Amino acid sequence: MRIVAVGDVLMHQDVQRSAREAETGLRALWADVEPLIRGADIAFANLETPVAPTSGEPGRPFRFNAPAELPAALKASGFTVLSTANNHAYDQGSAGVVETLRRLRAAQLVPVGTGSTRAEAEQVQVVQANGLRVAFLGFTDLYNINLNDKASGPWVRGLDPAAAAAAVRAARAQADAVVVSIHWGVEYQHVPLPRQREVALQLCEAGADLILGTHPHALQPVELLEHNGHRTLVAFSMGNFVSNQDRMYLPDLFKVDGGDSRDGVALQCRLVRQRLPDGSVRVTVADPVCEPLWNLNNWQAFMAGEAKRRVIRVLWVNAAIAAAQADLARLGNPPADPEARRQAQDLLNLLQIRRARATECLGTTFVRQ
Repeated sequence: MRIVAVGDVLMHQDVQRSAREAETGLRALWADVEPLIRGADIAFANLETPVAPTSGEPGRPFRFNAPAELPAALKASGFTVLSTANNHAYDQGSAGVVETLRRLRAAQLVPVGTGSTRAEAEQVQVVQANGLRVAFLGFTDLYNINLNDKASGPWVRGLDPAAAAAAVRAARAQADAVVVSIHWGVEYQHVPLPRQREVALQLCEAGADLILGTHPHALQPVELLEHNGHRTLVAFSMGNFVSNQDRMYLPDLFKVDGGDSRDGVALQCRLVRQRLPDGSVRVTVADPVCEPLWNLNNWQAFMAGEAKRRVIRVLWVNAAIAAAQADLARLGNPPADPEARRQAQDLLNLLQIRRARATECLGTTFVRQ
């Protein structure tokens, strides 16, 4: 069974504007990576916004809200499981948590980490695909607003390491594999905190197969942990999937780290059932691959009057590099259209810089070149 996981879905105002001005709406934001998503048996993302247009207020900086169309767009693009446990979960209050869950479930998406009650937020979500049962758990280590009050009311599941390890052990009794989403770490940092590493090891020892980290808005390493023959693939931070962060970055004017919040990754792996020599059966993580992603953002050109509309688009970096190279070959040298060749060369240079940066942050082991 193939899993693809991406980072934070952030519905900044300009992200929503770009979608409104595109012919295909919200799906235009990530249309270039849709083949990656739709090719998976399970596709995961961190939904870092409520979807509460009825009970909430319009989104604004640092207090998010997403349009009603977002769940259907994510589902149509191939997403299946969304973490809703993060520091923006309560941006539209307790009612916003409940409305978000209702809208996600109506779109046949599986939310993890929040609930209309504490028991619901802490309930393991089991997804079946290709004959395997995969348990999902979601936690946040950070809150902007913590409205957890009564267990009978809306709840966003916090990270207590001992409780999380116990939840993983319990989930293993219900499923063939366990995937844990955790919102943790420090924003814009590329090195995991000691706490992140300690928790990851505890969850590996408890039997987690895959740990998907979000929150820093920058990439952190992907590593394989091992305990008593059990392997856990850990993505400490998958960066942003779509956002308007670092919109001013230009590679010829800024240091390379000036674009770090526009980097993301599509982490791919397979869960494989294997029969061991003693006759027992276990599911293991196989073939992990990191595909770098990049948020194309035309803020500079739009502000200079060189573009008529805002464009924010997630690029599959390796596919976009191949397309730019093909464009250069087609245009020839000397080119019939010098401006088109310059644009293709500029894009190729940018993408090669960002792929190298993503490889530096994620580690060279799993990044596809």
